Amino acid sequence: MSWIVLVVSGMLEAVWATALGKSAGLTRPVPTVVFALSLVASMGGLAWAMRSLPVGTSYAVWVGIGAALTVGYAMVTGTEPVSLVKILLLLGIVACVVGLKLAH
Repeated sequence: MSWIVLVVSGMLEAVWATALGKSAGLTRPVPTVVFALSLVASMGGLAWAMRSLPVGTSYAVWVGIGAALTVGYAMVTGTEPVSLVKILLLLGIVACVVGLKLAH
């Protein structure tokens, strides 16, 4: 169960990072509220998962999922340019996250 919560928390990290970018410095109400709610939920899930998973592994998985999804979303929406190198590097992050799960 801790791994599921950790993965969902990593996904929420991508939500709050994207919402923060769209909030224009926390001046737009809707993205700011999405940012705040997803930040609290993401951190809460990370904290809960860390009760039974190692801190280093939990944090690395949380950041890896959040970073990969944030960049992936930005590339899909056209905010960030797409390149083969970026895609391969993102796949490397995902492979490392899977590796940390398998090594646990």
